[in-house]
Amino acid sequence: MDERILIRPYAPGDVDATIEIFLRSIREVSSKDYSSAEIEAWAKVEDRGLWAERRMSRPAWIAEIAGNPAGFSDLTSDGCLDMMFVHPDFQGLGVATRLLGRVDEEALRLGFRRIYTEASRTARRFFERKGFRVVTLQIVEKRGQGLENFLMEKFYT
Repeated sequence: MDERILIRPYAPGDVDATIEIFLRSIREVSSKDYSSAEIEAWAKVEDRGLWAERRMSRPAWIAEIAGNPAGFSDLTSDGCLDMMFVHPDFQGLGVATRLLGRVDEEALRLGFRRIYTEASRTARRFFERKGFRVVTLQIVEKRGQGLENFLMEKFYT
């Protein structure tokens, strides 16, 4: 476990950092798995206030390395790991693994026996390595583009 990665609860002042991580991760990391038109349709945040409200309405976490926001994740009340994104500058350092560990802790604390996510092509391999299985392939409409993702689930015993 990399002790340089601090996981802390999301706070209202994290809105801009999480938006930046979201946008840069899609544009710089997922661009190898999606077309430029798909990236353009996906990489948008039209309502900063709604974004902040969603993060504050559920358990959500920020990963930091040396005080710098490196990633974020959240968990909805029905067990959906809705968002998990890692800043391009911090890829491959264990940030997503640490965030998922925190999601797992919260899911178990809440009594969930199953969590699920809608993983991008980019994230699918990570989630498979962490015990998730593909339930089905989905095509999600974003601003006129059909984006492929995978409904995946993980069970706790």
